[in-house]
Amino acid sequence: MSDHQLRTRMPGAPAPAAAPAPRGPGPRTAAALRAAAPALAVYAAVRALGLLALWAAAHASGKDPLARLTGRWDSVWYQRIAENGYGYTATLPDGTLHPDLAFFPLLPALERGISEVTPLTLGGAGLLVAWTAGLLAAWGIFAVGAELYGRRTGVVLAALWGVYPTAFVQSMAYTETLFTALAAWALYAVLKGRWLAAGALCVLAGLTRPSAAALIAALAITAAVTLVREIQAGNGLGPVLRRNARMIAGVALAPLGWLAYVMFVAVREGNPFAYFDVQAQWGNSIDGGRALAGFIAGLPLPAALGLCAALGLLGWLVVLCVRQRQPLPLLVYGIAIVVISLIGAGYFGSRPRLMMPAFPLLLPPAAALVRLRSTGRPAAVIAALACASAAYGAWTLLGAGPP
Repeated sequence: MSDHQLRTRMPGAPAPAAAPAPRGPGPRTAAALRAAAPALAVYAAVRALGLLALWAAAHASGKDPLARLTGRWDSVWYQRIAENGYGYTATLPDGTLHPDLAFFPLLPALERGISEVTPLTLGGAGLLVAWTAGLLAAWGIFAVGAELYGRRTGVVLAALWGVYPTAFVQSMAYTETLFTALAAWALYAVLKGRWLAAGALCVLAGLTRPSAAALIAALAITAAVTLVREIQAGNGLGPVLRRNARMIAGVALAPLGWLAYVMFVAVREGNPFAYFDVQAQWGNSIDGGRALAGFIAGLPLPAALGLCAALGLLGWLVVLCVRQRQPLPLLVYGIAIVVISLIGAGYFGSRPRLMMPAFPLLLPPAAALVRLRSTGRPAAVIAALACASAAYGAWTLLGAGPP
């Protein structure tokens, strides 16, 4: 299949004829795993470097590195839910209330289940989920990159995701790796026309993080555009709906996880808008970017200019994704993750972490690095970024503020 075919084929359309795949799920999975092995090895290596940097820095400062991964910030909230269920509310010194209903249930459910059938503590179970999901996410990211632009690009894409500035969170008992794994494989399923699988993965993503709204939007908009194009091509509505029944079913399935949790909070609190009230109590209400603008305005001029430059670079990456002609579901998902991360009123320091699942933004630099492969620069660039990411991660994890 040519690059042109890969870029222009609509998700859900039949793929061009290819060599017969091995029969049975076992051989196919084994072959896919062998193809992804370089990406998984590079990803594991850069994350191991981050853990090594944390261990060395923590040892030098007399701190416990494991506690930094399992016993701080959001990790504690997830473990408390896993142990006791929902119902805890923290009261801050200024009287602000932080209910645990702000945290979605899939990670604590997995922590509880694993801790009950293994000797692992809840923190250890959280790390097992996060690290396993990190590898699955790297595999899914590789699969998307390889499907669109070839295996080399897939490997570099997975590596770049592993050296993202806040990639140290991928080694913590957080939801970032779990959500990204579900999102990457859902998007891959859409690219392959497997809409029911995409919808099912989206259900799980909707039980993991509120940003699943971006994934739901990606599926819905892609399906809507597909239906409109087919109808405009002169096909009758009935035949179009019948031919795309699986796509429609997958889109209908996609939001059920997110909606189920929102309804759970509503019933529990006796208020149909309770979930949004909970988010507002945490300061996570949608304000259209006013909090971000106010934060920038309050910074010293050099810091404000630096942050504006970073936001400009982010905008340029979005432009490059459009110019790269990424498939519609990837464009919608990546842009929606960025928008959701920037228009909320929450703690500014968490926003780079919230944007980490937007791996399609890394496709343009990944493709650019692959074009330089004859010079040996991709490996050097990734190694330098891995060292910088490891150092920054150790410094942040040993500091006081949350990521």
